[in-house]
Amino acid sequence: MTQHDSPSLPAHRPGASRQAPEAPQAPEVPDDPSPSRTTRPWMPALLYALGFLTVYLLAICTPWGQRAENALFALGAGGSEEAWIYPLSGADYGSTPLPPMELSAKPTLMVGLAVIVVLTLVRRCWWQGCAALGVVILTTGGKEVLESSILPRPDLVGAPENLLEQGFPSGHTAIPAALTLAAVLVVSPRVRPYVATVGVLWLACIAAASATMGGHRPSEVLGATLLACACYGLATWLLPPAAAPGATWSPRALPVITLTLALAIALVSGARNDTLTRSLTSAAAAFICAALVWYAAVGRPARRTRR
Repeated sequence: MTQHDSPSLPAHRPGASRQAPEAPQAPEVPDDPSPSRTTRPWMPALLYALGFLTVYLLAICTPWGQRAENALFALGAGGSEEAWIYPLSGADYGSTPLPPMELSAKPTLMVGLAVIVVLTLVRRCWWQGCAALGVVILTTGGKEVLESSILPRPDLVGAPENLLEQGFPSGHTAIPAALTLAAVLVVSPRVRPYVATVGVLWLACIAAASATMGGHRPSEVLGATLLACACYGLATWLLPPAAAPGATWSPRALPVITLTLALAIALVSGARNDTLTRSLTSAAAAFICAALVWYAAVGRPARRTRR
């Protein structure tokens, strides 16, 4: 009688048939919210725009606002030469200007745009690159349009003619503010806080120097920064959800370090030999500009949608 090998059967385990199958585990949700699960509110852009308009109406369209800012120019009898940063301003004969002051404004803007284009091509972040270019173009181009035709400076207090030449907002301040906010859109999220730190410190220096040397009033440097923040908020709101910047992680001590350094740089860049009041006013305006850009670029956390 021929024997056939029977197929092997699995070993019987008592109670196996009565054991319910295990339910599949839900996938873990990462701690960092992705752009698809992050809301992009339009409120920041509106608030920055309202702040821009408020600064213009209070400082330029009221007699007491004009008197307050014009009085700052009378505090420094020595002109721009009394500012500590004057040797780096480019106004001194033969001196090299600190970008983007004096004649270095347009070259600085062109170099900044070129860097944004290169980063966009390298990282292939097309939507973010377009948004970054839009922030710079809207800020700097909008500054020219607003200053020339839309937001005039009426003479309400009989000010001297030389005090009617400054325009609102400040073009020298708009360049570092716009380039900083544009750069954080095209760099990697890991280095975004550090790029914002460098840009904020640069902005604090230029804003304080512009205000203390008499090229611009404090309201004009604040207006330029608010305009850049409004353009940045609009650009991030219009981005597709997959391309919108999510929550930015940064070391816990970085905001304190950044703002402390920004305050120190603003105090040094706004210092003058002939008046303490004008020095402190210029430094305060520059520090507010730095804080606004930091909050717009890094400080505002992303919100998660309810599921």
